[in-house]
Amino acid sequence: MDFYIMDIEIGKKEKISNGIRFLGIDYGTKRIGLAISDENGVLAFPKEIVLNDINIFKKLGEIIREGIISEIVIGESVDFSGKLNVLSDRIEVFILELEDKFKLPVYKQKEFLTSVEARKAGSSKKSLNQSQVHSKVKQIKSGRIDASAAALILQRYLDKINNTKI
Repeated sequence: MDFYIMDIEIGKKEKISNGIRFLGIDYGTKRIGLAISDENGVLAFPKEIVLNDINIFKKLGEIIREGIISEIVIGESVDFSGKLNVLSDRIEVFILELEDKFKLPVYKQKEFLTSVEARKAGSSKKSLNQSQVHSKVKQIKSGRIDASAAALILQRYLDKINNTKI
């Protein structure tokens, strides 16, 4: 099966791959965490963090083209009771824009405390010295946690679809 992407700069479809590779997104109002899957759509890896600004779709287009992405998974933000929260409306608008600009399927994966989980995964049980504490604070402030959260969202989705194939 061949996959195509809509190049928004030149306004035409371009063949990108005959495999399936996913882009995972942890949407935030300031930063967006990104993750990509391996070529087999089995494992998710943190990719990078991008600013959620006027250039977001241009940057995503570059990543989609370079990573040969054929499908997108975005975290569906829910509260402690499992209901959609305040960010959900913004995510829905973002999904519509993704679908319109890139002509790729976009899937939602419920996310609940993925940033907390990513933060925990990045820490260890041992006590940290002052330099290590400073480094952890810098990671959180720089948004590195967002890319790890995107990888968790994507991995949950990949596990779900791959378990149904077995």
